[in-house]
Amino acid sequence: MFRNGHLATLATVAIRAHLDEIRFPVHDRLFETEPGVKVRVVSQQPEAAPRGHVVLVHGLEGNSDGSYMRSLAQHALVNGFAAHRMNMRNCGGTEAYCRTLYHSGLTVDIECFLAHLKGLSGGQLPIYLVGFSLGGNQVSKLAGILGERAANLLAGVAAISTPIDLAACSRCVQQPSNWLYQWQFVYRMKRTIRRKHALMPDLLSLDGIDRIRTIWAIDDAYVAPLGGFRDAAHYYASESAQNFLGDVRIPMLMVHAEDDPFIPVSLYDQPAVTRNPHIRFIRAPHGGHMGFIARREPRFWVNELILNWIEEVEIARRGVPRKLAAR
Repeated sequence: MFRNGHLATLATVAIRAHLDEIRFPVHDRLFETEPGVKVRVVSQQPEAAPRGHVVLVHGLEGNSDGSYMRSLAQHALVNGFAAHRMNMRNCGGTEAYCRTLYHSGLTVDIECFLAHLKGLSGGQLPIYLVGFSLGGNQVSKLAGILGERAANLLAGVAAISTPIDLAACSRCVQQPSNWLYQWQFVYRMKRTIRRKHALMPDLLSLDGIDRIRTIWAIDDAYVAPLGGFRDAAHYYASESAQNFLGDVRIPMLMVHAEDDPFIPVSLYDQPAVTRNPHIRFIRAPHGGHMGFIARREPRFWVNELILNWIEEVEIARRGVPRKLAAR
């Protein structure tokens, strides 16, 4: 694996993950989650009848085509699970299909799609939810607010490289050593807002957008107001996953690297994580931010970790061990 956190983080962008769309044909659709809101979901089915579903949620300004999304989808499909790569609202080319922006605590779209999947199988197939980075905050919050009721929808939830304290992480990314990540995130967020303005000029103003230099400032000016929050500080305080982890009552996997450049691993040293028996926290010595990549196969080793954890949960649920398929 890469032993430099910055190198590992950047490698997630440089490496294009393989996803076999011939063996596993793609079903790309718009899914209505509430009146006036549609999100894009990219689904694939395994070759045989699926053992269950794995739903993936991307990170800040990402989409269903990210390498980490593609690689986990491939791994899930090979091992007999249907894979569903969700785009947050306004992501994956869906800016025209709602009058709001996504944010770290927006869970309604995910919950609606999970209920849809549950209905399709008559509740018989297990559903696993996996969130990356900002998506990890969303899925963690959802598991927490559902509490005991989460078992009606989900067999388990996994959160990878999650900013469980949004304010702390927003401050951390402002450090000089993280200038490249800050610039990249702000550039992409501004691009999304400009596209939104072009489609819906009455929704938001571009006045002052060129002067914005930080994620905190763009959240303060755009994300928080459109999400119904007073400001960025209110948004961060309300929606951070750490507020909800203590209420998680289904199997949960959390993975974080000690060398993540802008999400301190020390944030996980709190009772909501350490004292919740439903949460398994894996503290990796290396991996940067979602850069759990090895120099040899399997390249994205966190996929192996996630699928092995799912297998353990399945064994505990059904009492019948199943062997993971070969890659």
